[in-house]
Amino acid sequence: MPLSPETKATILGPLTHLATTTSTNQLALEAAQQGTRSGVWLADEQTAGRGRGGHTWHSAPGDGLYVSILATPRIPLAQAIHIPLATGLAAQSAIQEITGLTADIRWPNDLLLGTKKCGGILVESTSESGPDPLLRYAVIGVGINLNHAAFPPDLAKLATSLRIESDRPVDRDQLLEAFLTHLHRELDTLTTSNLLTRFAQSSTWVTGKRVHVDESGGYTGLTCGLNPQGFLQVRTPEGDIRTVLSGGVRPA
Repeated sequence: MPLSPETKATILGPLTHLATTTSTNQLALEAAQQGTRSGVWLADEQTAGRGRGGHTWHSAPGDGLYVSILATPRIPLAQAIHIPLATGLAAQSAIQEITGLTADIRWPNDLLLGTKKCGGILVESTSESGPDPLLRYAVIGVGINLNHAAFPPDLAKLATSLRIESDRPVDRDQLLEAFLTHLHRELDTLTTSNLLTRFAQSSTWVTGKRVHVDESGGYTGLTCGLNPQGFLQVRTPEGDIRTVLSGGVRPA
């Protein structure tokens, strides 16, 4: 579909639009490795879309928003977790603005409507060398289910779309423009905003949610906030507080 001038002139860099590609994140990573410092890659279809932890992403042609953004936030590597959190807030704001739906954010990278997943975030970054390295660049991949009317049987109980939940079609370009606007604002204030407080207020998963964590052999517990770095904390039945570093979080 043709893109509006507003979308093409995105404030996050030049936009490359493809009918189909393997993975928009892969295109952005290749561009970054060749010295590109900013840009947006948008596809109508991905044939090898991927999510966090090596999972595949169901990227049906024409039904979703499949986009990757190359950014160069000058933040310490230790704060890299802030990028998916900020991206989740931007996506949540865009969905609310365009559809009126309130998406939940499952730490650190899943977008939910009710109990079903409607989107996901995959951030891939590279840092400089040294004792306190800064990020060299970050590729921010986002997939949001927009106009899927149904899902394959193996996904139907787990996934939903904005169209299913709002009972009306969603204009991809409108959502993209809103998302890029909110993301630019989030990235621009990444080191100065009250990001962690706002994320905790915008996600029902940060406090009081019984979860299973796929990390360190797997364990269950009750979420009890974010630590100062932005990592989720879980209180186990034994009373220990464990910090989730990279494991997947699911309802227990």
